[in-house]
Amino acid sequence: MIVTTDAIVISKLKYRDNDLIVRCYTKQLGIVSFLLYGVLKSKKGKSKIAYFQLLSQLQISFNYKENKGLQSLQDVRVAHVYTSLHTQVLKSSIVMFLAEVLAAALKEEEPNPALYSFLENTLMWLDVHEQFANFHLLFLLKLTKYLGFYPDVSQIDDPYFNLMEGHFEPQETGKYSISGEQLNLLKTLLDISFENLPDIKINAKQRQNFLNLILLYFELHLGSFKTPKSLEILNQVFH
Repeated sequence: MIVTTDAIVISKLKYRDNDLIVRCYTKQLGIVSFLLYGVLKSKKGKSKIAYFQLLSQLQISFNYKENKGLQSLQDVRVAHVYTSLHTQVLKSSIVMFLAEVLAAALKEEEPNPALYSFLENTLMWLDVHEQFANFHLLFLLKLTKYLGFYPDVSQIDDPYFNLMEGHFEPQETGKYSISGEQLNLLKTLLDISFENLPDIKINAKQRQNFLNLILLYFELHLGSFKTPKSLEILNQVFH
């Protein structure tokens, strides 16, 4: 079956001497992996490697074989050209980090148009805005909506939030109950859009602490999720 679909590059890995394995989140099929045979060897192939930068937005065509682990691309073109996402150091650090998070969190080989639209639009937002220090915090929080563990806000006025249960509560119930500064930032982010994100003023330490909190939230709700290796680089860049 020939499939033509939009796709976002989630990861890439060198395979043998001249091959590349690229994992994409596609609009039509969810996660699909591709083997780019000999792409690191030929001059023509090397010119196409630029297409597969992390979180690039592509339009791809391939002959989809359902029981095949690695598909073969027939055609690829850039669906959206970024202006700064891969050239600005701070943004490229965010890209590396978010790609690693998505690679760990997205496992399903099934379409989710709402999630795809979220990824597509938020990445384009990041590309064109210059006040984005807290972008990754809001991105991860909103991502939980599509992964199935967005915080229950029905009791948002309560003074504690239980990370394990994913809801607000009137009293502390254990080590996964948070309050104080981190709770206030959580409530703020739950009630804000990307357009209003620059209004949030927090320092590097607060940002780092809250990011660790969100990553713990991911670990508690996604059994196989591990802290991204690129977290250290991200913290260094934003410190």
